[in-house]
Amino acid sequence: MGFADGRRAVGMYTADVSGAERITPHMTRVTFCGDDLTRLPVRGYDQWFRLFLPHPGGVTDFDAVPDHFTFGSYLKYLAAASGTRPPFRNYTIREHRPDAGELDVDFVAHGGSGVAGPWAQRAKAGERVAMIDQGRGFDPIGNTESVLLVGDESALPAIAGILRDLPPERQGVAIIEIPDAADKQELRAPTGVQVRWLVRDDPHARPGVQALEHAREYTPDRPETLHAYLAGEQRLVAESRRHLVASGVPKARISFTGYWKAGRAG
Repeated sequence: MGFADGRRAVGMYTADVSGAERITPHMTRVTFCGDDLTRLPVRGYDQWFRLFLPHPGGVTDFDAVPDHFTFGSYLKYLAAASGTRPPFRNYTIREHRPDAGELDVDFVAHGGSGVAGPWAQRAKAGERVAMIDQGRGFDPIGNTESVLLVGDESALPAIAGILRDLPPERQGVAIIEIPDAADKQELRAPTGVQVRWLVRDDPHARPGVQALEHAREYTPDRPETLHAYLAGEQRLVAESRRHLVASGVPKARISFTGYWKAGRAG
């Protein structure tokens, strides 16, 4: 189920916060729990969902959350009272433990800007959220010999999930740009996949620049058997995709999504 198919997925699930912790300087992990999470489909890799958060005003109308996400259901959501309508953002499942009814989600923590990141940093046990399952963007391709995974810190949870679920014999490279060396995480990955951590260091540097430089230096030996996954800042994704296509990688073998755009709040 790729990005397009995932948008047709149906299923709204509710859960409660059971805990939150800062796992690295720029990443907060929130754990959710609830009976609904025992029936949430386990799709693996970069499974993602729409996360509807408590309204900052103190009263949240979760009845405004649809059970699927289409243009029509989105319009109905917008028609609900703005003073109680839960804000939402898109997030990746970091770990799902369906038998225990638990789910971990990692949030990039960059101070007080944005909606979901600041909420995660102050999340309290017992807070209610809602989720709409949207499938996954990385669909394994049968004749793949190697993978290229590229992203900034916003794509780290997705890349971590893909590395975890790749076949053990898979070969390839994962390029992950992070703001601080302490933001590195222990990742489960096939022994044949090299994980390259790129540290930005300069807080004023544009995110994704280093990752893009390394992506442009990558030229696959057999582009027709490469499966690439590009995620994170929009310029990083667009320019990396352009380079791969010019290197002979078929467009159908490149999964990509621009989470955000540098210089634009959101």
